[in-house]
Amino acid sequence: MNKPWPYPLWLAHRGAGKLAPENTLAAFRMGAGFGFRAFECDVKLSRDGQAFLLHDDTLDRTTSGQGSPAEQDWAALSRLDAGSWHSPPFAAEPLPRFEQIAAFCQANGCALNIEIKPCPGEEARTGAAVAREAARLWAGAVPPLLSSFKPEALAAARDAEPALPRALLLDELWDGWPEAAQALGVVAVITNWRLMDAALIERLHAQGWRALVYTVNDAPVARRLIEDGIDGIITDAVDQLGPGR
Repeated sequence: MNKPWPYPLWLAHRGAGKLAPENTLAAFRMGAGFGFRAFECDVKLSRDGQAFLLHDDTLDRTTSGQGSPAEQDWAALSRLDAGSWHSPPFAAEPLPRFEQIAAFCQANGCALNIEIKPCPGEEARTGAAVAREAARLWAGAVPPLLSSFKPEALAAARDAEPALPRALLLDELWDGWPEAAQALGVVAVITNWRLMDAALIERLHAQGWRALVYTVNDAPVARRLIEDGIDGIITDAVDQLGPGR
């Protein structure tokens, strides 16, 4: 691990955890208000190739729309309400384009972990497009960390923009994950916090990879991981954990 690590220890999950509508500019503003200078968010593509923030494979849970966003153009997606589902103060909050989040982060000196979150069947297309857009938007700046649960998406990102840092996301330690991480040329592995312990951190560090976890909302768990040498903690509890607390 001789390479410098430019990202803060604490990252706000989807902008501000559950305190604001996830993956919106309102959430990023709230997270920044709690002192966070690094964020995690989910990026996917519209039918016409626009990169924007959304977690789910469908629009139903967090917007006024329905169905797959991969089947709709950005002109329609941009008119959706992505805030009312959360609470009345956020009514009419729009889905943000990826470039808006890039502008916010750079204007505020914030780092970003982008989870490439392709709709089913869109893995390679999304990985390549998000990587190219990230390279353009962060040209000359500290680049974002690209991550995904989908090796196909990370491979496409690697092939499109090999200089951008990548991380493999793991919800379980499936057979062959170390070989996959090696082949993908990752700089980090991000696991469900329940998988991470001192032994795994040591193993990752021995490979030259950083160790990060999601989604830690409990202070004792966070303290244990920090003592074990964790490099990054993604949290929903932006008002209880992290900067200044």
